Amino acid sequence: MGLLSLSIWVPIFFGLVLLAFGRDEQAPTVRWIALVGAVASFLVTIPLYTRFDATTAAMQFVEKAPWIERFAVNYHLGVDGISLWFVLLTAFINVIVVISAWEVITERVNQYMGAFLILSGLMIGVFTALDGILFYTFFEATLIPMYLIIGIWGGPRKIYAAFKFFLYTLLGSLLMLIALIYLYSKSGGSFDILTWHKLPISGTAQTLLFFGFFAAFAVKVPMWPVHTWLPDVHVEAPTGGSAVLAAIMLKLGAYGFLRFSMPIAPDAAHEWAWLMIALSLIAVIYVGLVAMVQQDMKKLVAYSSVAHMGFVTLGFFIFNDLGVAGGVVQMIAHGFVSAAMFLCIGVLYDRMHSREIASYGGVVNTMPNFTAFALLFAMANCGLPATAGFVGEWMVILGAVKSNFWIGMAAASALIFGAAYTLWMFKRVYLGPVANDEVKALTDINAREFLMLALLGIAVLYMGLYPKPFTDVMNVTVTEFLKHVATSKL
Repeated sequence: MGLLSLSIWVPIFFGLVLLAFGRDEQAPTVRWIALVGAVASFLVTIPLYTRFDATTAAMQFVEKAPWIERFAVNYHLGVDGISLWFVLLTAFINVIVVISAWEVITERVNQYMGAFLILSGLMIGVFTALDGILFYTFFEATLIPMYLIIGIWGGPRKIYAAFKFFLYTLLGSLLMLIALIYLYSKSGGSFDILTWHKLPISGTAQTLLFFGFFAAFAVKVPMWPVHTWLPDVHVEAPTGGSAVLAAIMLKLGAYGFLRFSMPIAPDAAHEWAWLMIALSLIAVIYVGLVAMVQQDMKKLVAYSSVAHMGFVTLGFFIFNDLGVAGGVVQMIAHGFVSAAMFLCIGVLYDRMHSREIASYGGVVNTMPNFTAFALLFAMANCGLPATAGFVGEWMVILGAVKSNFWIGMAAASALIFGAAYTLWMFKRVYLGPVANDEVKALTDINAREFLMLALLGIAVLYMGLYPKPFTDVMNVTVTEFLKHVATSKL
């Protein structure tokens, strides 16, 4: 079994093993098995980076075997400089989520941990699939464990949020399935994604394909105006669900633009770039303003995610190296920072069972160690230099200015809004005198919570201070990608 298959199936195997432990009396054993499974899943992804050849844009660690031979569907996997980091990011975040749930989840622990491990394997499958039907299978299968995570362990309106999440993302994907079937017939009976990249496709067909893929990927990102499901889902999801949703699942949509929409329909992508840029700037500016008036911490960070993902799609559709590379870097950075922001809210919620900003005030007086971590992640969310949040946004803004000065200026204004809503929340929650007796009774983070936040803190600072390893891996792939999408398929 190859490294990519191990990356997918090791977490799924451990997840299925956990489902065999039915009683909550076995929870201590379940937690350790889950941690071993998550760590093992991360360790098998490390050789992908250490053995990766950054001098070529070709797919690496390729595995191919027949799956449904009658329809030429293959189990076909591979990674390039764009997809590699998302495999590692997914496995890393999964370890953090298992640690975060160690003491918090007390009912159906085996199902909770199992669902996250299975979800991790399925998401890695999305990032590595080179067969259209395999991609679609993994893409849709990720809905099932996340639906259960929200619907079983979520808040008071968990059923409503779970249905909204499922229906929004499923309906968009149906148009993508039609696009995949069209490409299958157009290519003479092949579901190979790399073959589809080379197909000559007419202008009208490209436009229809572009919007077919747009329906699936824009909802997943989520882009404005199909973003309305995200705040409701984040508010009701358990902390681990919010962390994985923001850190990884939103990236599935942005990744889809790079793997399908732009290389398969490059002429349509150029023709409709103005629309994508406009929607991205609305997300960056308008949704940033919406975040400023939120009273619920989770809703504020959820809207913040929409704004930050607007930078990603903006970077892609300005069609230059800084923009595309910056968009990919922003996806990785947002994975670290958004997970950390939601986990910080989870730490407070576990103690006071409130996400309302008004319930807090002066947390620094009772939780100084925790507040230091919260400040680091808040600064990263603002895009402070020397943090991961700065690198991708700065590259996208530079790329946007290179393309059009006014687009760059509009994107840069988002840094002001990001600082405004993040620091406003931080000030009201953490600073000042102790607001009430509940805050006065708070206890600082324990060793488990310290480890969880420290791992993310190291990642945020390392990427901010030394982004070279992240960008070196993708440079050649991004260059080839831009050459490909600049070539007409008419």
